[in-house]
Amino acid sequence: MSLMAVSTLGPQRIVCLTEETTEWLYLLGEERRIVGISGYTVRPRRAREEKPKVSAFLNARIESIVALQPDCVFGFSDLQADIAAELIRRGIPITVFNQRSVAEIFSMLYQVAAMVGAAERGLALIHDMQAKLDAIRQAAAQLPRRPRIYFEEWDEPHISAIRWVSELMGIAGGDDIFPELATQAMGKQRIIADPAEIVRRNPDIIIGSWCGKKFRAEKVAARAGWQDVNAVKHGQLFEIKSADILQPGPAALTDGVEQLHHIIKQWSQTHG
Repeated sequence: MSLMAVSTLGPQRIVCLTEETTEWLYLLGEERRIVGISGYTVRPRRAREEKPKVSAFLNARIESIVALQPDCVFGFSDLQADIAAELIRRGIPITVFNQRSVAEIFSMLYQVAAMVGAAERGLALIHDMQAKLDAIRQAAAQLPRRPRIYFEEWDEPHISAIRWVSELMGIAGGDDIFPELATQAMGKQRIIADPAEIVRRNPDIIIGSWCGKKFRAEKVAARAGWQDVNAVKHGQLFEIKSADILQPGPAALTDGVEQLHHIIKQWSQTHG
């Protein structure tokens, strides 16, 4: 099949309601297909300059999307079910992914690549990401001790790490102190009912990623009863930007996990 024939396979006018499919299409070299993006998109930066912003996360400008005449819309999870339903009623083809684990993210990436006729390019990029994850996992196995990590996705109420973040912490060399909550898909299911339980589990490292809001380490350290938490005593409070870790796509599998591993390595050099 000629390259020209491959380039005309699959949807030609795509709206991405979340950032991860936008970033992936750019990495695939298929950004010309994108006609609309989420207003929360920051990766890649140029997408904000090149593509119309037609949605937030829980809501979208339906008329603006329809006017773009997309032949495919990519969405994420049951949280966008109402948007999806309305677009379906308007005759717009939509694919909603629901990736919550590292394996499911890779599956989504392959599916999107195949849909736009870039399966070979997609597989090459996926294999490269998997190789880098394996290298991080092997390096983590050499660390003298695994730190206990509290990852805070939101501060009021306290919400702990979603599944792919918990898995990436494990790959990077740490242990999520709330692994039982990581299996819960919805944020409201990961609310820590008793904040004192965080203190009892005594994390060595605290990482904040407050869904687009700046993490305030000093506010966390000043929480009542937290002064004896190892992470607070030793100043091990860090931020990873939500765009780098809370988007279930390429960012988390590259920059996000690398930042996690760097934090853990630095801790290990001092406290391992």
